[in-house]
Amino acid sequence: MDKEPITLNGLNKLKEELVFLKEKKRPEIVAAIAEARSHGDLKENAEYHAAKEEQSHNEGRITEINDIIARANVIDVTKLNNEGKVIFGSTVYLEDLDTGEQINYKIVGRDEADLKQKLIFFQSPIGKGLIGKNKSDLVEINTPSGVKNFEIKDVKYI
Repeated sequence: MDKEPITLNGLNKLKEELVFLKEKKRPEIVAAIAEARSHGDLKENAEYHAAKEEQSHNEGRITEINDIIARANVIDVTKLNNEGKVIFGSTVYLEDLDTGEQINYKIVGRDEADLKQKLIFFQSPIGKGLIGKNKSDLVEINTPSGVKNFEIKDVKYI
């Protein structure tokens, strides 16, 4: 069983979701199934089948989160001293050399990745291209949308 790197924040969010699914969602679904059962014939009962399907999805997600937590290798970058090196969990401040745009990304694990929030998976093309590089490095990265050229302006461990 391979360990999955995850930030402390990512682990805490998973634990919160797990509590919600077990303590709030699960009892709601059980109540919906009981309500639907009381309506009689289960073969023709859409509410019953919908509730059972929701229960299956919920229990699947609970199992998935438990598995992720069991394999979690929590990396707290605030406790690491890397002096400008891009590592898992660091926030990288970049300049796109083709457009002049300033961007920043936090390099995170699979379950935390969310491009809208500038959280990129460390195994993504940009994540792989940045890890191990240093502040002031020029980086060329092959992305699905073509080659991107960046200068690493800063690296923070927050």
